[in-house]
Amino acid sequence: MKFDLYTAKKISFAIALLFVVAIGIIVWLIPFVNYGYVWGGMLILLFILMWVISYVLIKRMIFKKLTPLYSIIDKPESEESYQQSLDILNKANIKVAQWALQRNKEIDKLRRNEKFRREFLSNVSHELKTPLFSIQGYITTLLDGAIDDVSINRKFLEKAEKNINRMIAIIQDLESISNLENGELQLHYEDFDIVALINEMFEMLEHKAQKRNIKFFLINQTKPFMVRADRQRIADVLYNLLLNSINYGKDGGKTSVYIHELEQKLLIEVSDNGIGIEEHYIPRLFERFFRVDKSRSRDIGGTGLGLAIVKHILEAHQQQIYVKSTFGVGSSFSFTLNKAL
Repeated sequence: MKFDLYTAKKISFAIALLFVVAIGIIVWLIPFVNYGYVWGGMLILLFILMWVISYVLIKRMIFKKLTPLYSIIDKPESEESYQQSLDILNKANIKVAQWALQRNKEIDKLRRNEKFRREFLSNVSHELKTPLFSIQGYITTLLDGAIDDVSINRKFLEKAEKNINRMIAIIQDLESISNLENGELQLHYEDFDIVALINEMFEMLEHKAQKRNIKFFLINQTKPFMVRADRQRIADVLYNLLLNSINYGKDGGKTSVYIHELEQKLLIEVSDNGIGIEEHYIPRLFERFFRVDKSRSRDIGGTGLGLAIVKHILEAHQQQIYVKSTFGVGSSFSFTLNKAL
């Protein structure tokens, strides 16, 4: 590529000339200097040396980088070469825009992960600190003499045990989530009747439901429905969803389970007529330790990890979970399972 206006030789010549002129002016201003052939020869040598150095540096360090760009913006010799230049610029613009968009997405993701990490550590600390301080209070009271008081010593020990069990439940739930996320928890697939499993969960939670006079209903399902999944893990899913319907239901309310038959899947829906969830809370329901009503959740002993576990179990099965809720009316959680072949 030829440069008609500025070449490496012309630029280096100008630099060398300016350098020599500057040196000559400086020397001329110095008093008591005898000007003669020696200074003239030195200036000529400096000019040649500066010209060579400038030429090499410009040729190697600048023009190698400018030539490709100049070849694009230089006036093309034909319409075809002009169009090619435009195509190159358009492709470059598109790639730069795509790169910037990708980097922005990565930065946003890192920021969200950092925010999630801070919230998670804060929540873990708080969830473990609460039962620990309670245990400490009960034990301190017993050590200060209450252990000899028959009327309260057993009561305090039972409360301490309750808080210890709460801590164990939190740790076990965290371990389950970690195993699911890391793929360390192996799923044991088998064919089983989902209707029978739902009835088992009803029986398991019947005592808790009776305390609040909540009724369980399996709507219009008398025949078995066979699915293929990890039975124990799906039992955990149903248990958590039904337990939530009790904890956040209304006294004297009801929980209904529907089974909808699709082509190759079943859709299991767990609905209640409880307190419901405000719409802006729904996107965060499956976050670890997230609670809509924090005080109520702690009173009922929940860890705040149940729905996170549900989501991870279903994702491990490559299935989806859906939420519909109206505040003050009730909530509906539904998930899919593959039919048995």
